[in-house]
Amino acid sequence: MTHPTVRHGLPDDPRARVAAPDPDCPVEIALAALRGRWTTLVVRELLRGDHSYSELAAALPRLSDKVLTDRLAQLTDAGVVRRTRTPGWPPAVRYELTAHGRRLGPVLQALWDWGAAAPPPR
Repeated sequence: MTHPTVRHGLPDDPRARVAAPDPDCPVEIALAALRGRWTTLVVRELLRGDHSYSELAAALPRLSDKVLTDRLAQLTDAGVVRRTRTPGWPPAVRYELTAHGRRLGPVLQALWDWGAAAPPPR
């Protein structure tokens, strides 16, 4: 069901009435948080529960360490992922989605559904 403020699939919000991309636009903010290859797969793994770096690397074996590190930093900066370091030797670091990050589950499902229903490329 569409939210009552949405008309013809477009939000009834002054921020939606722009003539050029605006970094304060909620859609641009969401797309920036998910930018880059592998980002949605990292989020998918974290939707299943918190993980250590090595668990994420094992779940996505074709993902390089550099890109995984970059994606985790990007998602942390966007407020999507929380990094928790437990003291000790070696220190234990866990990654989990924030409450805001968990809200990406239905967003990713909607993107999947849209892509699955798309006509084949010409």
